[in-house]
Amino acid sequence: MNRLHGKVAIITGAASGMGATHAVAFVAEGAKVVLTDINEEKGREVAKSLGERSALFVKHDVASKDDWDKVIEAAETTFGPVNILVNNAGIDKAGSIEEMSEVLYRQVIEINQVSVFLGMKAVVSSMKKGSTGSIVNISSIAGLVAVPDKVAYCASKFAVRGMTKSAALDLAKYNIRVNSVHPGLIDTPMTSAVPKEQLSQIIIPLGRTGDAKEVSSLVVYLASDESSYSTGCEFIVDGGITAMV
Repeated sequence: MNRLHGKVAIITGAASGMGATHAVAFVAEGAKVVLTDINEEKGREVAKSLGERSALFVKHDVASKDDWDKVIEAAETTFGPVNILVNNAGIDKAGSIEEMSEVLYRQVIEINQVSVFLGMKAVVSSMKKGSTGSIVNISSIAGLVAVPDKVAYCASKFAVRGMTKSAALDLAKYNIRVNSVHPGLIDTPMTSAVPKEQLSQIIIPLGRTGDAKEVSSLVVYLASDESSYSTGCEFIVDGGITAMV
C-alpha cells in the first residue's frame, strides 16, 4: 500500500521485539528506516534483512545527546530529512518503592524517559526541513494505571505520556504531531522475562496476549498522513485491560 512512501523514519530499540517489528512494517509501507539500538550485532542483522536501500543501522545509546546528533546526521546523509521518529527503546527493572535502588531507578528513567526528551529535541530541526513530522512515543498501560513493584517503570511511562502532550502543543505550529502508544501485555523478549505466576494474575478481556504486529499497525497509522489530525493523544492497544480500571 506504501502508506509511508517517501518518508524517512528513525526507530529506536529496533534490534528486537516491537522495534524490529515496527521496522519491518515501515519498510513494507515504503519508508526508509534508520534502526538504532545498543545491540549492534542484532541491529545489523535486522537492517540487512530489510535491504540497504531501505534500512540503515546505527549503534545508539539513547540516553546520549551526542549519539542522537550522530543518528540524525546519519539519517539525513543517507536518506534525507527525518519525517518520523518512533521512540521505542526501553527497559524494565522490577522493584517496589522499598526495594528499588537509586542506581536502577535512574537507569530506567534515563533510558525510558530522558531518551524520549533527547530524541524529540534532536529531531525537530530535521522535521522542520520537510515542513511536517510525526513523533510516536511508545509508553505503556503502566503510563496510564499503576502497577505494583514497578515504581521506576511506571514513573518513566507516565512521564512519557505527559511529555508527549506538552511536546504536541509546542510543535503543532510546525505541523509536527506527537502521540503516545500504550501497549498492554505484548509477546516480546521483555515480557517473556515476567514470571508466569505474575502473568496468570493479569485478566485480559480478549483472552490472550498481543502480537507485536498489532502494535505496529497502530504505529504505522500514527506515522502516516492518515492520522494527520491526531496529536497530543494516547492510543491504547491492550486487549481491554484498562477498560476494567
